[in-house]
Amino acid sequence: MDEDRLPTALWVEAHMRNLAAAAIFYTVVQKGNHASGLVMLKLNGMRGQVKLLMQERNFESGALEWVFVFKEELAEESKADEYIHRARDRDPDLWVIEIEDPLMVNPFSL
Repeated sequence: MDEDRLPTALWVEAHMRNLAAAAIFYTVVQKGNHASGLVMLKLNGMRGQVKLLMQERNFESGALEWVFVFKEELAEESKADEYIHRARDRDPDLWVIEIEDPLMVNPFSL
């Protein structure tokens, strides 16, 4: 882990406090590796479609970035849930967080 990077668990906890303070409902579906797990984010607009984003490290800059899992930004919730299930099986270090927000805004990138 980079010395200048917070452990993932602390980073997630800080964002969860902000969500709670803003009265935004969230669920930590899976807790991953405390120190270095990547985060998958399901933004649920509560209308059957979601945005599914994944943290990825930019190989050139080393910075973490958010990318859409599917080519289309919006996906059917069932399709996203199937993808999440497979991703959890492949990577037990993965954090999965679901946020209920009609606007489907990524609060982690603000």
